[in-house]
Amino acid sequence: MKTKLLVALLFITTWTYARVETLSSPNGNIKFSLQTDSDGELVYGISYKDKPVILNSFLGISGWDRNLEIEDVQRTSFDTVWKPVYGERAEVRDHYNQQVYVIKTGGRGDRLHVIVRAYDEGIGFRYKYAGSSYLRITSEKTTFCVPQNTYGWFAPFAQAEHKKLPIKDWLGEAERPLTLQLENGLYASLAEAEMVDYSRTKFIVNKGEENIIRCKMYDAVEEIAPFATPWRVVMIAEQPKDLLANNDLILNLNKPCQIENTDWIKPGRIVRTVSLTTEGAKKVIDFAVKRKINYVHFDAGWYGSETSKNSDPRKSDVDPQRCSVNDLNIPEVVQYAKSKGVGVWLYVNQRALTDYLDEILPLYQSWGIAGIKFGFVHVGTFRWTTWLHDAVKKCAKYNLMVDIHDEYRPTGFSRTYPNLLTQEGVRGNEEFPDGVNNTTLPFTRFLAGAADCTICYFHRKEIKADLAKRMNTRSLLNTSCHQMALSVINYSPLQFLYWYDTPEDVQDEPELVFFDELPTVWDDTKVLNGSIGEYVSIARKKDNRWFLGCITNNDARKMELPLDFLEGGKKYELTLYTDGGEKVKTRTHVAIQTKKVTSKTVLKLDMLPRGGCAMIIREMN
Repeated sequence: MKTKLLVALLFITTWTYARVETLSSPNGNIKFSLQTDSDGELVYGISYKDKPVILNSFLGISGWDRNLEIEDVQRTSFDTVWKPVYGERAEVRDHYNQQVYVIKTGGRGDRLHVIVRAYDEGIGFRYKYAGSSYLRITSEKTTFCVPQNTYGWFAPFAQAEHKKLPIKDWLGEAERPLTLQLENGLYASLAEAEMVDYSRTKFIVNKGEENIIRCKMYDAVEEIAPFATPWRVVMIAEQPKDLLANNDLILNLNKPCQIENTDWIKPGRIVRTVSLTTEGAKKVIDFAVKRKINYVHFDAGWYGSETSKNSDPRKSDVDPQRCSVNDLNIPEVVQYAKSKGVGVWLYVNQRALTDYLDEILPLYQSWGIAGIKFGFVHVGTFRWTTWLHDAVKKCAKYNLMVDIHDEYRPTGFSRTYPNLLTQEGVRGNEEFPDGVNNTTLPFTRFLAGAADCTICYFHRKEIKADLAKRMNTRSLLNTSCHQMALSVINYSPLQFLYWYDTPEDVQDEPELVFFDELPTVWDDTKVLNGSIGEYVSIARKKDNRWFLGCITNNDARKMELPLDFLEGGKKYELTLYTDGGEKVKTRTHVAIQTKKVTSKTVLKLDMLPRGGCAMIIREMN
């Protein structure tokens, strides 16, 4: 078997290799090989059912890239189930085979450990320094040589559109995760896990190298050993939907929860208020009570101009560019909200966080604030990456939840510090994305974890063109049911609803019961189908109810959707929300029908361009 694997992975070279070390996933489908070549460089490869995924590729890091020797191999296996504080599933299985390769070089007394874990879902590997020496890591030699004619969904930054391109046609750096389509029919995704105190790494392709993907660190990392780099991850699947179904791999590569008492961490639905007066804020709180929304969020401007060094987040001082009246009393509003069973979140720009973090955390706790949304954070550098995660840890000490906005991409830190509920790092509804974008994100960005996509609803062309004009923005063209379905498809424990909308925009349309009842964390999740950039259907369960979202891209689509994920022998009641067109005489044109279904039911769906459907399925007694 080793001979066959060697031929499959190394057919493109004539190099001379030492003994091959191999590692297989628990089910035996994925195989990882490691050896040294004639120059003492570490060369690895990955295959799936004997099909090449990563061809001959290099491993290495500053000072450990040549004249290397595998001194020892330590083998272990691990299989357990852990319960997250919240998530897409109530239980997560962590099952892998591991090898630790002890690497030596020259006459040096220290050692580098290359730790490799083989899961049924993919491979994770990292570098770990032993001892207590001072470290300066300036580059990684890690490469991913993919088979010819591989395509990737390229995005140059976190909030950019993903474009399907041949590897050789990239312009610039590629964001993580990077989803790939191989000519042999497989799908893979290159990702990063536990990137907590390191420099962000993106992917590049050098000119003239058509299929070699290289790691590019943002800047140097300076630390003291013992120290481990983030995990480099290669997720592998036969279908795109299985990449998303297996995204617990990122969480598994992070440390367990470090917060002793997590009772105060409460995910939920949240609405933003653009009213920066005490009276206006209380109206939004009353709206939240009516629509069963858990939190109200005060966005930028409540403590002055967010871009000014003089703005002080320790007190209310409304930005005159946002509101001409300066009477906002945050402690008073918080107490009013508390009396109604609603929590309050505050936006704070990193400029203010940097100057006042240690002062505002106990202050906000004394006010009764539920959480902070970090705005315009610095991402990428070793310094600011470490600062950001340390800030989340500090928030946990004061029972404050966190939502990080702008370019931050998650790498699983929410397992370790679950007070980090969600983050942006996504081309969400603020960008007015089309159906292609929304059917691409589940198989790219959402492989990394939750994304705060700020779901819009009434701010749509045929409903609120006047609102768009008033706010100097565009309007959504997606259908009502497309937007409803996104609240299920786009996982976020803190789910913003009615983004851009005000209480006056909402006129109690019948389908809003779907948002009223929507959970934001789940007992189980099933990715039912999907094709990247075309369509996706996801079902999520909470207690005895399933919520289901299905969307198409910019094309109309007919689809048959089996409900075979339901438990056999039981009867269920389905409430189905579809785009009914002009025959439905409401502003939103949502048709609602109820029927009995079982696990043998096959739904026939007919979706409009940029459309979708949403469902609630209840178990019947």
